[in-house]
Amino acid sequence: MPSAGIAPRRAVQLAALFAMMVAFTAQLIGALLPVIPLFIAASVVNLGLDLVLQHQQPALLALLGRIRFDVTVRQLLRDILMLVGLLHIDGINPLEEQAPLTITLLAFYGTHFVCQAVAVLVRRSRSLPFVTRNIDASALGLADAPPRLLYRQTGRRLLRFSVPTTTGMMITAVTGNVFWGGIGIGVALLLSAGGTLYLSSWLLPGKQVVGEQRALAWLDNWLAAYRPTVGMYFSGGVTSAYQANMWLDTLAGLDGKPIIILRERFMVQKIEATDIPIVCIPKVAHLMRLEHSTLKALLHPANSGKTSQILRIPSIKHAFINHGESDKLSSCNPYAKAYDEVWVAGPAARDRYQLADIGIEDKDVVEVGRPQLTPIRPYEGAPIGRYTTVLYAPTWEGWDGNPGNTSVILAGENLVRALLADPSVRLLYKPHPMTGSVDLRAGAADIRIQAMIAAANARRGGALPGPEAAAELARRTAELDRLTTADFRKSADELERMRLQGTPEEGHAAAVAAAVAAWEEAYWGAFPEWEHRVITTVRPGIFACFNEADLLISDVSSVVSDYLTSEKPYAVVNTSGMAEDDFRAQFPTVRAATILTPDGAGVPALLESVRDPERDVLAAARAELKEHLLGPSDPPSTVRFNEAAVELCARADERRRRMENRLSGIPVQRSQQAATGAGTARPGSGGASDSPAAV
Repeated sequence: MPSAGIAPRRAVQLAALFAMMVAFTAQLIGALLPVIPLFIAASVVNLGLDLVLQHQQPALLALLGRIRFDVTVRQLLRDILMLVGLLHIDGINPLEEQAPLTITLLAFYGTHFVCQAVAVLVRRSRSLPFVTRNIDASALGLADAPPRLLYRQTGRRLLRFSVPTTTGMMITAVTGNVFWGGIGIGVALLLSAGGTLYLSSWLLPGKQVVGEQRALAWLDNWLAAYRPTVGMYFSGGVTSAYQANMWLDTLAGLDGKPIIILRERFMVQKIEATDIPIVCIPKVAHLMRLEHSTLKALLHPANSGKTSQILRIPSIKHAFINHGESDKLSSCNPYAKAYDEVWVAGPAARDRYQLADIGIEDKDVVEVGRPQLTPIRPYEGAPIGRYTTVLYAPTWEGWDGNPGNTSVILAGENLVRALLADPSVRLLYKPHPMTGSVDLRAGAADIRIQAMIAAANARRGGALPGPEAAAELARRTAELDRLTTADFRKSADELERMRLQGTPEEGHAAAVAAAVAAWEEAYWGAFPEWEHRVITTVRPGIFACFNEADLLISDVSSVVSDYLTSEKPYAVVNTSGMAEDDFRAQFPTVRAATILTPDGAGVPALLESVRDPERDVLAAARAELKEHLLGPSDPPSTVRFNEAAVELCARADERRRRMENRLSGIPVQRSQQAATGAGTARPGSGGASDSPAAV
């Protein structure tokens, strides 16, 4: 079942394609008959439509490019049709008047292709073998990027520079005077030639960055000066950056010199505000240079195809820290055997690996807790206000098609309907950001749930915060954006961003943390206490929602494990088809949960147990399960995590010492063997040179 947003988008795309084909057909008919009004209207609409689609539907135009009907072909066809149309207009001499137009138009296309070649050369000259952030890279000669229109936007450049041509030709079609067509094409030629010359200035020595070898030498020198000890390695797709971002504060708090190693260039800007130096090294050959650095340990929040490449470096110890723990199979992946250690929150994960029997030795599992959970506030008792705040945070559908992965498809609407039916409930709905990315039914259900919540809000009413609350939120948003969002020109490329994102100001990370806390307080204060909220943006984060909620309803996911640190009541939806006892036995994280069925029938009783602590029979079970899942509270997980990092670095140091001793001992052993062979050689054997030890 397709989601509600897919069909309208496809209809718009098909309509745009149809309109473009109609415009080309009308332009051809108007040129040949000739029908001057039709010819003029079709020519203008055709170019205008292409210009609009360049901005609104670039994916559609990319599809046309795959069938060899790209922007150059389309514009050339439009210009040819305009020349054909002028041939059929009385009063225009093809040989004496139109020939100069044709020659000038050919010159325009000549400069366009030259500009294309120059743009390719400039892009190559502005490509370094790595990308950095939070590092002063000014020594690399980082200059501002050329205008994006000349540098990267091939289609838009050709279309915009063709506007004078089309304008002049249409005036000629109306007046019969080729002078206007010549003026239009001349202006287009000057724009194209001038743009090419201006873009060529980026090939001059003053705007050139250093070559690859010099850049790599600079990176080696920076690594030697910074002397990183522990880092986080991350590779992934556009939507996976959250897996790394959740570890930034923890990494920054470790002893030693932290660093972040990335593999995809786009990921540099996906990492949230941090003071930690970031280095993106796309090529494997360049990545191997880390072997000669002081880097001792790398932490891995996710598995990826490129993880195996960094694991080739034996001088670095590797620990898998995951981006969340749950009872799902993905939380005990056999790939974990590739790491030196597997860091888990508590005994439950250790047991999970042993029960999975995937080859992870118990000695390689290290319990470190979940240091990110520090901001989550503990349980303070039953709700004291008028409303019970319920957080429904379902996970996504996953890759395996298991109906028990997410409750959105089978149970989401029933649960939300039951919650909205209680006038004392305030619902916070925060779906997983990847909801609907695999199963379109999940995306469709998500849209319907959001519509239900919007309708419920429309039926509600009550006191509203004063205008000062919205003003405070706007002020806090602007302050947070200033601290966490880099302000780049539209034309900025990665080298310009590298220059602008150099060494961060001292105390920047602390300022960001304070700004986030102030923003969250302003956010919750800007909305009435009775209003349901749909939260699909990055802010507020899931932990802020935890602190606001009196009850969590979720699926078998890491959200449950994290929420347990508060010891607040929670419920898990059973859409697996298992009996409740089997469900609890299969998934340890639900042992202290209220189990809900897909029909949502248990919601009213659940709400009563949250409001009346005497009916909450699972409080002791939650406290026990919390320690089983997350480990002891003393020492704190931040301390245990840091101790594990220090110990892993010590293991790397020990391995290096062993290798140095082994390598330094090889010549000594061979010399001793050679001397022994020479002293015991039999007469006539030829001496030591003939002995095996000397070979």
